[in-house]
Amino acid sequence: MTLAPELRAALQRFAAVDRVLVALDFDGTLAPEVDDPALARALPAAHAALLRLRALPGTTVALVSGRALDSLAAVGALPDDAPLVGSHGLEVRFSAGDAPPAIDDADRARVAVLRALLEPLVAATEGAWIEDKPAGFAVHTRLVTPSAADALTAAVRAEALGAAPGLTVRDGKNVVEFSARNATKGDGLRALRARFAPDAVLFVGDDVTDEDALEALEPRDLGIKVGTAPTVAAHRVTGPAEVAALLHVLATARETRGLPSVD
Repeated sequence: MTLAPELRAALQRFAAVDRVLVALDFDGTLAPEVDDPALARALPAAHAALLRLRALPGTTVALVSGRALDSLAAVGALPDDAPLVGSHGLEVRFSAGDAPPAIDDADRARVAVLRALLEPLVAATEGAWIEDKPAGFAVHTRLVTPSAADALTAAVRAEALGAAPGLTVRDGKNVVEFSARNATKGDGLRALRARFAPDAVLFVGDDVTDEDALEALEPRDLGIKVGTAPTVAAHRVTGPAEVAALLHVLATARETRGLPSVD
């Protein structure tokens, strides 16, 4: 697969940096979107590229997702020491054994009250379902017709505004999420930067919520958008297959950096 010359050049410049963090969204970025989120897996080529990068010195590979941390760990299928950011930055695991912070009983009660109010609306909409998360829950509409999805999204938002005005509401592709705590993928990326102190960061993502991480990038970093949606990223690719290709280009460039060229 041929990458745009500008992107290939940017990857070569990034590859030359001593210490890098390679952070990626999962669904729609490494893995094609599927109807059952539990069955999502990174494309084999993408997973192989992540393992190649993890084996290189000065290279940290992390996943940054809206999924709950346990779900991300299961579908990501990386070694236990891989850094993970789940629930849009609310859960951060720098290595195996890290315990993400829990919400308190008052927040848990507020979430439970709203979930009970929204559950009949979701149950009445064919194809819609609720995903529970550590600090809240998400209403999924991927399998719902567009008109019904719009109606359900408006209805659950209105209920939340009246019943739980303090909760954070976040829109994504075919999903609306409610959380007792406010965090973004940008917060998760900043936590990874603070922990691993890279000289530069690469972030790749496809969703609306990935823009928070892309906006958190610094001048030496590299941001890549998957798909055609509006973005602050300087570069784009079409989908997970092209993400896999760019990761292999990056891995090759880092494996060979500093070696003399062969005529």
